[in-house]
Amino acid sequence: MRLSHHTSFRLSTVAAAMALGTTVAQAADVDFHGYARSGIGSTSGGGDQACFQAAGAPAKYRLGNECETYAELGLGSTLYEEDGKSFYFDSLVAYVNEQANDFESLDGASDDGNTIALRQLNVQAKGVIESLPEATLWAGKRFYQRHDIHMNDFYYWDLSGPGGGIENVDLGFAKLSLAWLRNTSTDTEFPDASQNLANNTFDVRLAGIATNPGGSLEIGYDYGAATLTEAQDRAGIDPEKGHMLTLEHTQGDWFGGFNKLVFQYATDGIIGSAGRPTTASATPEGSMVRVIDHGLVELSPNVDMLYAAIYEDRDLDNGQGQTWMSSGIRPTYYWSDTQSTALELGYDRIDPQQGDLDTVDLTKLTLAQQWSAGRGAFARPVLRAFATYANWDGDVYNAASESIDMGEDDGVTVGLQVEAWW
Repeated sequence: MRLSHHTSFRLSTVAAAMALGTTVAQAADVDFHGYARSGIGSTSGGGDQACFQAAGAPAKYRLGNECETYAELGLGSTLYEEDGKSFYFDSLVAYVNEQANDFESLDGASDDGNTIALRQLNVQAKGVIESLPEATLWAGKRFYQRHDIHMNDFYYWDLSGPGGGIENVDLGFAKLSLAWLRNTSTDTEFPDASQNLANNTFDVRLAGIATNPGGSLEIGYDYGAATLTEAQDRAGIDPEKGHMLTLEHTQGDWFGGFNKLVFQYATDGIIGSAGRPTTASATPEGSMVRVIDHGLVELSPNVDMLYAAIYEDRDLDNGQGQTWMSSGIRPTYYWSDTQSTALELGYDRIDPQQGDLDTVDLTKLTLAQQWSAGRGAFARPVLRAFATYANWDGDVYNAASESIDMGEDDGVTVGLQVEAWW
C-alpha cells in the first residue's frame, strides 16, 4: 500500500514525538478540570427566570436561584517530575452568558451578560527548595487558597489574581504560606491619572494548627495598599490602605460532616472585599466585623444538611455601612445513590447604617428533585428540576435583569438546571 505525502508526514511526526522521551510524554498527560452550570427557567408572572437577592446583600442562596450559564474550563499538566521535584502548569478560562439563546457570543464585554475571562495561568514548583521539600513556589494568575460557603457562593476570603509566593512551609506546628497578589483598578475621582492603580495584597497564613481532637485552626493576615506612579502621586490620589485578620476553626468530624467557624476583622480599603484592597480615593474609612458558621451534618443515613449563618457589620465614616445577617439550611433526602430531594431555605436581612433608609428582608424557599452521580451534598454532576418561592420587604436585586424590583413583594420561578465540577 502506498502512503500519501500527508500520511507519511503524520507518521514521521508521531515517530519524532515518541523519540523525544519521557519528558514530552509526561507533559502530554493533561488534566482537564473545571466547573459548569446551565439551565432554563420561567417566572410565574411571565418572562425568563428571575433570581432574587436582597439589595445590598453580598450573596444569595443559590439552589433554584441561578439565572446564568457559567463555566470554568481548565487544563493543567505536570511538565517535569524527578527526584521529588515537580513543576505543574495550570490554566483556566471562565465563561458567563445569559442562557437566553442558542448562540450567544463571548466578546469580553461585561455590560451585556456575555463575558470570557482568563482566570488562571500559573506554574507551581514543589520540592525545588532542598531544605523545604514539601513547600511549593508559585507565580502567575491563580485561585489562591479560596474560602467560601457553597450554599450561597459567598467567598469570604479570596485574594485570587496575578501573584506569586511560597506555600505549605512546614513549621512543625503549622504550615506557613506567604503570597503577594495584585488586582488593578481606576480611581473615579481621578480617571485620567489613575489607569492601572496597582492594588497589592500581602498575605500571610498559618494553617493546620492542631486544637481539639479532629479540629484545626487557620490564622491569616492581609495587608492591602496601592503602589502609586509619579503621575498618580502628582494628581493627588490618596488611596486607602487596609488590614484584615482571619481566624478559621475547622472541625473535621462534625456529626458525619464538618463545621467551619470564622472570625474576620477588616479596616478601610479591604472592608468591601474578601481580602483584595479597593484603595481608590473615594474608599471610605471604617471597620468590618464578620462572624460565619457553616458546614454539613448527617442527620440520618439518608438525610444530610448544609447550613450557614453569617453576621457582618460594616461601620463606615461616610455613613454608608450596613449590617448583613444571613442564615440558610439545605436538607437533602436520598432515595437512592443517584436520586434525591433537596429543600433550601435562606434568609437575608440588610440594616443600613443610615437610619432614614429602610431595612431589606428576603426569604427564599426552593424544592428540587435531583439526579446526581453518587450520594452526598457535593456529588456532581447533578440534574435538577426545581420550584422557588421568594418573599421580600424592601428593594430586591433581580440577577436576571440586573435591576432593582420595586412594587412587588414575592415571586415564583420553576426550571431545570445542570451543575457539574470535575
